[in-house]
Amino acid sequence: MKSCLIVDDSRVIRKVSRHILESLGFSVEEAENGRDGLECCTVAMPDVVLLDWNMPVMTGIEFITQLRQRDDGDKPKVVFCTTENDISHIREAISAGADEYVMKPFDHETLQIKLQLVGMA
Repeated sequence: MKSCLIVDDSRVIRKVSRHILESLGFSVEEAENGRDGLECCTVAMPDVVLLDWNMPVMTGIEFITQLRQRDDGDKPKVVFCTTENDISHIREAISAGADEYVMKPFDHETLQIKLQLVGMA
């Protein structure tokens, strides 16, 4: 079973994302900020990370930068999930190591397509 870590400070987004991911056959862990997300990755590196951009404590960009510097940090596919949709944000996310990008709010089909694009659905 593939594993996914949802890193988002919104409980609602985590709940919706968890429902979609579990229906696609993923085991799901949640973290409400980047620091907690990195701790989850230390315990068990997920196959996929759904990553919010704007969070307290540690942002999505700070999270992915630190994740990609780890020995096994190149393993997970990272999909940024955010309301930031201008091209400069997308470029910044991709150059920091993101594999894909999905706009909030997203639905089951949209998330499934993004996971297919990174080879995880």
